[in-house]
Amino acid sequence: MQIQKVREFMEGNNFDGLLLRKRNNFSWLTGGNYNHIVQTTELGVADLLITAEEVYLITSKMEERRVFEEECSQLPYQVEVLSDDWYEDIEKIIHQAGEGKRMATDTPFSDWEVVDEDLMKIRSVLSEQEQANYRDLCQRAAHAVEETCREVEPGQTEYEVEAHLASKVLAQGIRIQVILVATDERIFKYRHPIPTNKPLEKQAMIVLCAERNGLVANVTRFVHFGELSDEIKAHKEKAARIDAAMNAATKPGNTAGDVIRAGIKQYEEEGFPNDWKLLHQGGLTGYSSREFLADPHTEFVIKENQAYAWNPSLPGVKSEDTVLVKGNGIEFITHTNNWVYQDITVGQQKYQRPDILIR
Repeated sequence: MQIQKVREFMEGNNFDGLLLRKRNNFSWLTGGNYNHIVQTTELGVADLLITAEEVYLITSKMEERRVFEEECSQLPYQVEVLSDDWYEDIEKIIHQAGEGKRMATDTPFSDWEVVDEDLMKIRSVLSEQEQANYRDLCQRAAHAVEETCREVEPGQTEYEVEAHLASKVLAQGIRIQVILVATDERIFKYRHPIPTNKPLEKQAMIVLCAERNGLVANVTRFVHFGELSDEIKAHKEKAARIDAAMNAATKPGNTAGDVIRAGIKQYEEEGFPNDWKLLHQGGLTGYSSREFLADPHTEFVIKENQAYAWNPSLPGVKSEDTVLVKGNGIEFITHTNNWVYQDITVGQQKYQRPDILIR
C-alpha cells in the first residue's frame, strides 16, 4: 500500500508529517484518484497531509464534499477533512496541522523540506496493480492514435486531426496531457510541433500523452499517403535502430545516462551525430509524462518495474513507445500488435519498432 511506503519514508528520514499538493502524488497515494479541477496545473484543489497516525484532506468547503465522497471515501485508510471557506487562506490550516512537527512537502511551502525527488524514486517503482492499470491505459492510448492514423484524410487540418484523436480519448475517461500533430514539411522543420490549421497533404505525425489513474501513456505514430520518399525510408529505419539501441540499454542497474549515451552512439553510427540535441530523448515516466528528461550525465539508476519512454528523432521521423522494465527485458506496453512494424536486431535481441503506415 502506498501510504505504508510514505510512512516508511517519513520514519526513515525522521519526518513527523508530509504534505502532498501535486496531482501526481495525490493520484499515487489514492490508487489513481484526482484532486484537480484545472487540467493545466501541477497542483490540485485538495492536499493530503500524512502523519504517523493520521491522513488529512485539506481543501475548501466548496470542494470538500465531492473530493471526499468521490476520491477519498473508499480508500483503505481513514481520511479526516480539514476545510475552510473558499475565500479564506487554506494555508493557515496547513500551518496549524504541521505546527511543532518536522515537516516535508512535495512542493515549496513555508520552510518545510522539499522531498519530491525522493518520492519520485519510490512512486516510480510500480506495483502489480499499477502495472495492470498502466498496460490497459497504454493499449487504449495506442489504439486511439493508430485508429486516428487509419481514419484521417488529406485535406483535414492538424486541428481537426487533434480533435479526432481527442474525441476517442476523452470518451474513455482518459485525460489528455499532450497532443502533438504535424504534417508534411512541419515534421521536418519542428521536432516538437503543436497543431495548427495547416491541411494534411501526404504525411502526419501524431503524438499522445494520455493520463488515467494518474499514470501517463506516451506514444507516437506516423501515417503517409502514397509512396515514401527515399529520404523518409532511410530515416525511419535509422530512427528505429536508434530507438532499439536505447531500449536495449534500458535494464536494471544501468543508468538513464547509459541509455542516452547508447542512443548518441547509434545516432553517430547512423550519420546524424548531433540530432540528439534537437529534441529531448525522453526519460522516466509513470505518474508524469516524464519524471525527468535524461541526458548523458543522468546518474539515476534504472530499476525493475519502472516505466520509460524514449523518443529519438531524425528529420521527418520519430519513434516513441512506453516500456516497462522487467527482470528479463523490457515490455513495450504501447505495442498493440495491430500496426506495421520494422524488425530491428540489437545484439541477440530482436525488436519490433513502429513503422510508418502507408495508405
